[in-house]
Amino acid sequence: MEHPAQKMTFKRRAFLNSLIGLAALPSVVRAAGESVVDTEPTTGPVYLLPKGLRKGATIGIASPASGAIPKDLADFVGLCGRWGIGVKYGENMSKRDGYLSASDEARAREFMTLVQDPAVDAIVCARGGYGVMRILPMLDFGAIRDSQKIIMGFSDITALLVAVNQIGQMVTFHGPVASSTFDPFTVESLSAVAMVSETTTPLLTVQDQSITTLGQGSARGRLTGGNLAMLVSTLGTRYEVDTTNAILFLEEISEEPYRIDRMLTQMWLAGKLQSCRGIAIGAFRDCESKGGCIPGPSMTLLQVLEERIGSLGIPAVYGLPFGHVRSKLTLPLGVMAELDATKKSLRLLGRAVV
Repeated sequence: MEHPAQKMTFKRRAFLNSLIGLAALPSVVRAAGESVVDTEPTTGPVYLLPKGLRKGATIGIASPASGAIPKDLADFVGLCGRWGIGVKYGENMSKRDGYLSASDEARAREFMTLVQDPAVDAIVCARGGYGVMRILPMLDFGAIRDSQKIIMGFSDITALLVAVNQIGQMVTFHGPVASSTFDPFTVESLSAVAMVSETTTPLLTVQDQSITTLGQGSARGRLTGGNLAMLVSTLGTRYEVDTTNAILFLEEISEEPYRIDRMLTQMWLAGKLQSCRGIAIGAFRDCESKGGCIPGPSMTLLQVLEERIGSLGIPAVYGLPFGHVRSKLTLPLGVMAELDATKKSLRLLGRAVV
């Protein structure tokens, strides 16, 4: 379900101004040379803020899942040029090993090389596809945290983002991959969340009255989530998502309603949906029934969401612009956010970079 950029409203505010009257917001402090954000007002993990994008920086392009070719990245490279940011390709660019860009060892090595390269300031994944789960045991999450670099992507990259966020305890970014289309809406969101500002710390609010409310009310919690299938695939492992007191966001593509039902039910059986403070459903693209899998009539996607999500009794919405859509938000995992299902809005309550 796509939402054109013109239907969305962005609001960029100075960080200090956003704190007026919001006593329960997380604090941003400096300790031992690190900038961190406390995701809970009184308790909870402390997440390192990565260094933000700025003119003169260099972004490394990693291929930890499926491969891409340089021409697929033309839109992103052009944007970097306009921002005065350099691009460095990882060793697996343009390689192919079946549905992977390269072997597990080569993909893990490429990613860690970019992490440890002092000339690289941030890492954006070339594309999703499949393969991230296979290299998670090969990654050094301590070194990733020490690098303090932005790590961004979506879809299959979800497994990497959640793992770094939780094991490395660093903010990561569910946003465009380097092969995405960077239209004005996508660029504005990325800039608001990941760019360093010389004068203010821009925050982000997105609101759209065409969003469907599944559960009334508002809630605050740290953002976490990503692709539904990836989150389900890591349940029962050390990489599974922690949704305690979180605003959980979910996106998906090309799944029948009964499969969405099955995955949401598995999340529910694992206690992941009940422990949330709120749930933000993004684009579930091409997820209506095609009539070829289950005999008889199918439930619609919205019916599934209303039964599995709407029945939880927590604030929840469907239709936010993130995931497999052209115009997409960049959402920082580990940063506090407020979901107002009644007003149909999502806003960040703290900065994501330093």
